[in-house]
Amino acid sequence: MDSGAIRRRLGTGLALLTASGLLALAAPADAHAAGTSCPGRKVRTVPFSTGSVQVYRSGGTVCAFTLAKNPGPKRTMAVSVQARGHRPVPYSGKHRRKTRTVSVYAGQRCVKVTGRVGGGKRASGWILC
Repeated sequence: MDSGAIRRRLGTGLALLTASGLLALAAPADAHAAGTSCPGRKVRTVPFSTGSVQVYRSGGTVCAFTLAKNPGPKRTMAVSVQARGHRPVPYSGKHRRKTRTVSVYAGQRCVKVTGRVGGGKRASGWILC
């Protein structure tokens, strides 16, 4: 083997090692982001008999999801977020533990969130004013 072939193999090996190291560093950040579901900080929890609505705010964006009190078999769950003066943005589906997130740009407006897990439900009224 000539010295050029050895350099190419070493270069390829180094590139693969660098790429795998970068992927290993990126994985924990992705896992952390998937755990919270919403960007920003948690500003409110709206509890009800079968679960709660978790509300997050980042700048003027409000994000929410419904979390079941007792995860179990799939059941109908719903979440909705409405900025005052605008239509609500709803989501409904069958889940075991939590719904998808729903986000709206509210700016400085009040918002109303609603959540449902099975037969239990609750609306917050106007909050974050």
